[in-house]
Amino acid sequence: MDKKSITGIAVVALLFLGFAFFNARDQKKLQEQKAIWQAYQDSLAAVQRAAQPAVDSLTLDGAEPDSTTLAAQAAAARERRVETLGETLTSAREATPANFSVENDVMTVTFSTLGGQITDVTLKDYTKYGPRGERTQPIELMDPSTARFALSFYLKNGLRNVPVNTMDYVFETLPVETTADGAQRVAMRLPVSEDSALEYSYLIYNTQTPERDYLVDFDVRLINMAGEMANQTQIQIDWSNTSYQNEKGFKNENMYTTLAYRFPGESSIEELGMSEESKSKEITTQLNWVAFKQQFFSSVFIAPENVSYANVSFDTAAPESTLLKSFSAQMGVPYTPQTEAYDFAFYFGPNKYSILRKVVGPDGEKLHLERLVPLGWGIFGWVNRWCVIPVFDFLRNYISNFGIIILILVILVKLVISPLTYKSYVSMAKMRLIKPQVDELAKKYPKQEDAMKRQQATMELYKKAGINPMGGCIPMLIQLPILYAMFRFFPASIELRGESFLWADDLSSYDSVLDLPFSIPFYGDHISLFALLMAVSLFAYSWFSYQQTASSQPQMAGMKFMMVYLMPLMMLLWFNDYASGLCYYYLLSTLFTVGQTLVIRKLVDDDKIHAIMQANAAKKSKGKKSKFQLRYEELMRQQEAQQRNRKK
Repeated sequence: MDKKSITGIAVVALLFLGFAFFNARDQKKLQEQKAIWQAYQDSLAAVQRAAQPAVDSLTLDGAEPDSTTLAAQAAAARERRVETLGETLTSAREATPANFSVENDVMTVTFSTLGGQITDVTLKDYTKYGPRGERTQPIELMDPSTARFALSFYLKNGLRNVPVNTMDYVFETLPVETTADGAQRVAMRLPVSEDSALEYSYLIYNTQTPERDYLVDFDVRLINMAGEMANQTQIQIDWSNTSYQNEKGFKNENMYTTLAYRFPGESSIEELGMSEESKSKEITTQLNWVAFKQQFFSSVFIAPENVSYANVSFDTAAPESTLLKSFSAQMGVPYTPQTEAYDFAFYFGPNKYSILRKVVGPDGEKLHLERLVPLGWGIFGWVNRWCVIPVFDFLRNYISNFGIIILILVILVKLVISPLTYKSYVSMAKMRLIKPQVDELAKKYPKQEDAMKRQQATMELYKKAGINPMGGCIPMLIQLPILYAMFRFFPASIELRGESFLWADDLSSYDSVLDLPFSIPFYGDHISLFALLMAVSLFAYSWFSYQQTASSQPQMAGMKFMMVYLMPLMMLLWFNDYASGLCYYYLLSTLFTVGQTLVIRKLVDDDKIHAIMQANAAKKSKGKKSKFQLRYEELMRQQEAQQRNRKK
C-alpha cells in the first residue's frame, strides 16, 4: 500500500471519528433536555397525586361521604399542598381567575390571570369568512379555550425539588399603567413567597405605526427568586393554541398555514411544511423566534437572546370544523442563579411584507419576519422583493382598483420583455423561411447513419443564415421567473384580501360563479370563471403557437398533445382553487402575448428578413471557420467514425 492510500485512509478515519464525536455530543445534549422535561412531568404527576385527598373508607362501601368527611378530606389535601408548595403558591392555586382586555387602534388583547397569559387577540381592521360567505366577524388569531403560555421550573423544598407550572396558578393583577409615550403596561405577578415573585409585564403601544402597534413587549422578571429556585439550567416554555378558519377555502388556507422558525443570524426561515394531518420536529439548536403562521396572519414569539432548543408541532383540524390547525412549541431558555429577567416579545398581526420587514429587535437588529410572506426562493423571491412589490405598492398610492393595478402590471412586464418577444418572432420567421432548405438536407441524408451529417449540415445552414435555434425560447425563459414570482405573490398578498373586481369578490381567493352540489376529483365543488377563461386563452395561444412553430420545427409535432391539450387542462384543474387575482394575471398575460405576436407579425416583412439572411450567408461563406465550429465538426466526425466501427 503506497503513502497516498495510507494518507487517504487516515483522513477518512479522522473525519469519521470527528463526526461520531460531535454527533454523540449533540445526542447527549438532546437526551439531557428530554430527561429534564420528563423529570418535570414525573414530578408534576407526583405532586398532583400527593395533593389529592385520601379516599374515605365509607366510599369503598358505596356510601356517600357526609359534609364533615368531605371537609376533612379537603383540609387534608390543602395541608399536603401547603407542605409541598407553601402557603403563598397554594393560595394562588386556589384563587378564582378573571379575564380582562386592553386595546389600541389595531387590536384588542385579552388576558387571563390564570397563568398570566394572553388568551385571545382580535384584529380590528380585518374580518373573517363566515359559513355562508359573510364578512361580519373580526379576525381572532386563536381559540381562547386552547390558548396556553406557561413557564415551568423547579423550586426548592428541603431535599426535593418541586415543579411549578404557571398555568396552574392565578396571578395577581396590578393596575394598568399608561406610560409617557401612550403605551399601556399590563403587569401580573405570581408571589412565590413573602419576598419573591414571578412578574409578567406586557407593553401595548398605540403609535399609529403598524410595525410597533402589532408588537407586544413581554418582560419576565424573577424578583428575589434565586434563593427559591432549585438547581437547574433551563426554564421551560410551553406555548400552544389553535387557529380558526378565516378564509374562503379550507384547502388553500391550509396550504399556507404552518409553523415557522428562524435560526439566529440567518436571513431565511424554516417551516414544518404543509400537511393535512400532523407534523413535528425536534430542534436542538438555538432559535430566534417561532411563528404560528396562517395564510394571512401570524402569532410570533420572539426571543432576542434566543431559546436553547424547541420541540414544535401542529395538528390539522377537520375541514368541516371552524378550526384550522393546533400549534405547539415547547422551548427552553437558559437559567443561572444570576438570571433576573427575560425580555421577550409577541407579534400578533397580518402577514404584510411592508409591516413585517420593519419589525426589529431591541437593538435594531433585523428579525426577518417578512420571510413569513412566501415570495419564493432564489431568483423568484428577488423578482418579488425588488420588482413586483415596489411596483405594486407604488401603483396602490394612485389607483384603488386592484384589477386595474394587475392590468398595468401585466402591461409593464410585457413592455420590458417586448424586445425579446420581437427577436423571438424574427427567429421563428427565419426558421419558417429556411424550412425548404432544411427539407432538402433531410432528403440528401435520409439514412439513420447519416443523422450526424444531417445535423451538421443543418447547423451550418443556421449559422450562415444568422439563426439561433434557441431564439424562440428566450422570452419564455425570461418570463418563467416572473410567472412563478406571480404564482407566489398573489395567494400570499394580504393587500388583495377582500378586494373585489368584476365578478370576483376576493382576488386573494377563488371566484365561484357556480357552486356544484358535488365535488369533481382534482377539480373541486365550484367553477372559477377566471380559471376557466385562463385555460381557454392558454389553449388558444398554444394552438396558435403550435401552428407557427410546427412547420419550421418538425420536432414540435410530437409535443402537440402536451402543449395544446394537456397543459391547459392541467392548469384548469390546478388553478380552480387558487387566487382569482393570479388567474386574472395569467389570463391577461396570455392575451397580451397573443396580441404582441399579431402586431409584430404585421410589422415584420418576410421578404426583408429573407434578404438579410441571404446577405448573412454570403458574408459568412467567405470568412474563416471559427475555432468552435472547427471543434464541433471534428466532434461530429469522431462520432460518425465511432458509429461505423460499432457496425463493423
